[in-house]
Parts: sequence; structure tokens; C-alpha cells
Amino acid sequence: MDTNAPTNSPIIAAFAARTPGSAAAYAEARTHFPGGVTHDTRFVRPHPIAVARAAGPRKWDVDGHEYVDYAGGHGALILGHAHPQVMAAVAEQLANGTHYGANHLLENRWAALIKELMPNAEMIRFTNSGTEATLMALRVARAATGRPKLLRLRGHFHGWHDHMAFGVTNHFDGTPTPGILENLAGNVLLVDPNDEAGLAAVMAAHGSEIAAAILEPTGSTFGQVPLRDSFVHALRAETAKHGIVLVFDEVVTGFRVAKGGAQEALGITPDLTTLAKILAGGLPGGAVVGRRDLLELLDPERAAARGVEKIPHQGTYNANPVSAVAGIVTLEILRDADAIARSHAYAADLRAAMNQALVEMGVPWAVYGTYGGVHIFTNWKRLPISPTGFDPLGLGYADLKVPRGMQTVTKLLLALRTHGVDFSPWPGGPVSAAHGPAELSDTVAAFRAAVSDLRAEGEIG
Repeated sequence: MDTNAPTNSPIIAAFAARTPGSAAAYAEARTHFPGGVTHDTRFVRPHPIAVARAAGPRKWDVDGHEYVDYAGGHGALILGHAHPQVMAAVAEQLANGTHYGANHLLENRWAALIKELMPNAEMIRFTNSGTEATLMALRVARAATGRPKLLRLRGHFHGWHDHMAFGVTNHFDGTPTPGILENLAGNVLLVDPNDEAGLAAVMAAHGSEIAAAILEPTGSTFGQVPLRDSFVHALRAETAKHGIVLVFDEVVTGFRVAKGGAQEALGITPDLTTLAKILAGGLPGGAVVGRRDLLELLDPERAAARGVEKIPHQGTYNANPVSAVAGIVTLEILRDADAIARSHAYAADLRAAMNQALVEMGVPWAVYGTYGGVHIFTNWKRLPISPTGFDPLGLGYADLKVPRGMQTVTKLLLALRTHGVDFSPWPGGPVSAAHGPAELSDTVAAFRAAVSDLRAEGEIG
């Protein structure tokens, strides 16, 4: 968000006056953490909110203010905060121990559920996070193919390890960000989303050098820049043609788009899938799942039988029993109930209601998304659009991805917080199955108030 928001803004002044406890917490945080945050997306001036507790679709800050929450644990909490069944299972497991340093029955049960739900999950390797999962998937692909290069889509996020630290919010030309080796960045090929001609050209030139192609299958940031289904099918066909390992990064979409993730919804079977977030029920945990022949490269005996050296992999908290039990309960609920469908229905209703507010207020913005996603398009390039007729597929990533530090977006998010709603900073958010009519009403009212505040400050024509 904006690092130099103007101090004479009534929106910023109102937010600051309302949140002195958060301001004090941030002042201390700045003495501990770079930028005063422990995750880049939480950075905002004058200060982020400091949350004290959360339940269901809502959370409360240290000043006692209540928010309808669309951060959702960065997308991990499709059942909402502190779901009673998940919390009871975690409490029971805590009494039995937090870390065995050994195999345990819960990891078997967790894996069996993943296999039941995720179409391509022939074998599974647990990790601690989504970043670790994408790192492992790419290492497996390189080991399996003996090839050096990776193919990515501009704007797609796959964690913060070296192969992924550019071409997401900047450095779209493929040059490395600070701390990344030029030779490493040189082995990453970037293609524009939905550019089938560009994809074919890269494949024709480098297909025999590419180990893996990785993407967010519904588009970057859970569809903020949506992908055409036809493009994903074309990528599947090209990777199969050239012997390239196709990796679906379903860290966000897994168990949210459908019980079997985006691959179920698209009818495409990737070679590997990376999972996290919902997988562990809101606790730390990730996994790589996919083809047996690929993941057997982690097996000492199977690798030796194939005459190759195994891929080493450790991880102190892999398949941690507390994360495992939270994941088990969450996946069982998603399997047996209608939580995913309810989240999709709520998101559709919210998008429609927010667009209706924009129409009535005469604001040329739009709210869009698919499945359980909500994206607020603030039309920073002032394109001739209408809220109800907006087609994000008609635009590219450079139009849809808001540049970091945009003042209008910072003020929108702060105004929404002042009026009791916390959206993720892109701006938008995933919804949960816990959101209901009260949250929809409160969110639309806050959105109307925030847009009015922006108009009063001249941020909207």
C-alpha cells in the first residue's frame, strides 16, 4: 500500500483517530520488524490494524472495533475464524503433544483425505508452507527432466523463494529483484496470461529446455487477472507435447474453487499440484501432490531402483500433528457439507450488491470475480466501463493489477476499515462459508460510505 499517504486526508485522519491502540502497537512493531510488519502485504501508512481476536466472519482490533473480515487468514480460512469443530480437534491434539519427530496416524488420515478429494494426488509430500511446496515441485520437475528452465506467467504469485521473486508485482521483464542471482533469473521464462501465441512461440523456441510450467490455474491473485479456460487447456497440451511437468499452484484454489480444486472445475489433470492454506485448516502446512513416478524421486529405494540419486527433503514441521488434525477436520467438513457452494453464492451476491451500489452512485468502477473471490476494480486508468457490463478478460495484467502505493486504493482500504470492513490489499478478498446476510449488508453499507468519503476528497470524479 501507499508509503507516503498525505497527512491532510480526512480519510486517513479519521482512521488514525479511531485506532490509537493499533498505532501504538505499530510504533513498537517498527522497533522489532523491518517496516513494522511480518508480511509485506500488511504494510500501510499510517499504520495497519492490530487484531486481538476473531470468530466466524469477523474480527476485533485492540481498540475494540469490529470488522467484517475479507483477509481470511490470507485465504486459509474458508470456514471462518475459530471454527468450533476445528478448534475442538486442535485443543484435543494439543493435550497429546505438538511434535513427535516421528511418523503418526494423523498424517496417514490427512493424506487419504487429500487423495480422495484432489484428482491428481497419486502421492503426497507434506511441507511447511505454500512457498516450500512450489520450491519442491520445481526441484522435482528439474530432477525428473534434467532440464534447467521454468515457465511462469507474468503476475502469478508462487511464494517468495528465488525462482518466484520477480515478475509478480514488478520486474515483469524477468530481471532479478535484490538478492536474486542473474543466472537463476535467466532460467525463468515469462509469458503474458492468456497469450496463446506468445506461449506457442516460447514453447517452439525453448520447449526442450523447460522442466516445468507453473501457474495459478484461475488467474493471478485468485482471478484478479483471470485466465481463459482455453489458455489453460492450451498450456496443458503444450506441456504434454514437450514433456514439460505442468504444475498447478492450488495453494489458494485448492478446496476453494471445488472440493478437488481448480483442476476439478477445469477438467485438467496437472502433473503436480502445490497446496497450502485451506489444506491445514488455518495452521501452517503445505504439500506437493501428483504423479507417482515424479514424487518417487523422493523415495530412497525407488530412486535407487531407477538408478538415480534421490531428492533430499527435510522440514521440522512437515505433517505436524496439530496442523494435520486441523486439516483433517476442515477437509472432512468441505467434503461432507455445502461450505464451498455457500461461499460461492455469498461472493456472487456480494459482487452484485457492490456493483449495484456503484451504479446508483455513478462510479465507473466494477466488482468482479469467480467462485469465492471478490475483486474491486478502481479503474485507475479511467477506462470507459460500467459496473454491470465489465469484462476483466478484455484487459491485461497491466490494467487489472493495481500498482503498489496507489493512493486511491490505500484510502479506500482505510475508509473501509473505518466503516468496519477489512478487505485484502489488492483490493478484494476471499469470502468464507461463515459470511451471511448480516455481513453482506454491513459490507455494502461500508462500501457505500467509503466511496462517498473518496468522492468527497476528490479521488473519484
